Amino acid sequence: MTEQQVLQLAAAAMVTAAKIAAPILLTAMAVGFVVSLLQSVTQIQEMTLTFVPKVLAGGLAILFTGHWMLSTFITYVHALFASIPSLLAGG
Repeated sequence: MTEQQVLQLAAAAMVTAAKIAAPILLTAMAVGFVVSLLQSVTQIQEMTLTFVPKVLAGGLAILFTGHWMLSTFITYVHALFASIPSLLAGG
């Protein structure tokens, strides 16, 4: 296994992880922005007001994009397992 192959595997793993985490992170970021905007307008500084909507939105994001995230991960793992013989053979 060469350094080039290791770097390709690491890059593919990071890209896949970013694609899988993006729906949840972007949803939580958008909800956090809206809640913080509402808090600054109304001057209500309650900690649970920021936490609960993010958790609910994250759950909804998993509910709606969970199938896509799982299929993306399974596709990556299948490709990784399929490449094992060529990686062990040295090329």
